[in-house]
Amino acid sequence: MPFVLTIDQRGSRRGPDRVADVLPRLNHTVPTVLPFERTAGDEFQGVLAEADDVVDAVLDLVRLGGWSIGVGAGPVQSPLPASTRAGAGPAFLSARRAVDAAKQRPARLAVRGAVPTDAGDAQAVLTALAVIVGRRSEQAWEAIALVGRGHTQAEAAAELGITRQAVGQRLAAGLWELELDLRPTAARLLTRAAG
Repeated sequence: MPFVLTIDQRGSRRGPDRVADVLPRLNHTVPTVLPFERTAGDEFQGVLAEADDVVDAVLDLVRLGGWSIGVGAGPVQSPLPASTRAGAGPAFLSARRAVDAAKQRPARLAVRGAVPTDAGDAQAVLTALAVIVGRRSEQAWEAIALVGRGHTQAEAAAELGITRQAVGQRLAAGLWELELDLRPTAARLLTRAAG
């Protein structure tokens, strides 16, 4: 069951257009069924097949900051068109409702889906993840980047020029283990929300 992400740049009338910069980043790092593409003005959409990839994309956008993020979970009309802009079906409608709702939420993130209760649960877990990611320091990000790529804490410490204990403190302050626990929960709930 595919997922549709509709993302809208916040404050685009007061600042430069950032859509052109983020599209190649997402299309390079996130597997898609239909690639992320601009749909109108400062808004873009993409269609993803896997809930884990949705979590990755959402958290990448949260880290970049300045986006309202709507996730639609459910069926789409098939066969899929060649362009994301031409897509239709319940997941596209859910993503539209979600991005509109996201603009009113503190974390600027919302999920709508075929199973509303599960969509609400997915939204709650993704919001918790967004708060974790949004409050993380650059020092924590440095340690997480290394450990996330498979380095041991000792190897990360050597590369950063700090002690192993300092790496552990950065990981703890950045709530890295909590993020690792919550990611699969968010993905499972997104899958359920799709019906």
